[in-house]
Amino acid sequence: MLRITIGLAIACLLIVFPAAGAQAERCPQLFAGGNAPVLNKPSLAEGTTQLCNRAFAVLHSSRTRTPLWSAEHLTRASVATARNYDQRSNRFHADPRLLPSDRAELSDYVRSGFDRGHMAPSGDMVDAESDYESFSLANIAPQAPSLNRNGWADLEQYVRGLTMTLGETYVVTGSLYEGATIKTLKGRVLIPTSYWKAVWSRGQGAGAWIATNAAKPVWQVVSIAELTRRTGVDPFPQLDRATRTKVPAFPTFDRTKSSRRSRP
Repeated sequence: MLRITIGLAIACLLIVFPAAGAQAERCPQLFAGGNAPVLNKPSLAEGTTQLCNRAFAVLHSSRTRTPLWSAEHLTRASVATARNYDQRSNRFHADPRLLPSDRAELSDYVRSGFDRGHMAPSGDMVDAESDYESFSLANIAPQAPSLNRNGWADLEQYVRGLTMTLGETYVVTGSLYEGATIKTLKGRVLIPTSYWKAVWSRGQGAGAWIATNAAKPVWQVVSIAELTRRTGVDPFPQLDRATRTKVPAFPTFDRTKSSRRSRP
């Protein structure tokens, strides 16, 4: 594991994507109000690629070689179908839509000590095609095993349960890189300092979680406004100010021990 120093106070990781509106036309059904998440901290515009998949979209960064965000539209029907689909592929693979110089490779994660953490989770996928797409490394970032296999898995399950209750949710998941020095895998793949997940349901409000990417994760529940300020990503740009600034009464997921089998 190597460390690299990120100049401009990590601003280079929060890349402006001015073509987001045009790109969103490719898969607007995955975004709340048809609006893709917006990166709103000015910096280098190069190095991001939006990829549309059957059940989720990602904005991939060639600088981090991870997704900056993934976006999903979950419904009661899709969650029910996903629960009945039990043939998960577990076939991690480099994404052929990205240049080899811009993407992560399987070799980057070998003996790294980090899990290959999904942004859009396999457990949300409804069929073989969408599940295989979820195992693309364009949807993956290095995640501490105790976070990935415990609290983060609990959060993903909670969001599915919330969707069953509310009928539908829009979910955006992302990686956060804070500080001047960021660890890497083999000098290529940047390791997020935290992960975050934002949820919005029409008529019900919105909110987000941030969890440090550590052996003993620290969890926070924050408003969309606070998430945007801290990460530079606005997951739901269509929201009004009252919805954006409200802190929801979400639970946190502090479990750190699990008997689940490791899947590094």
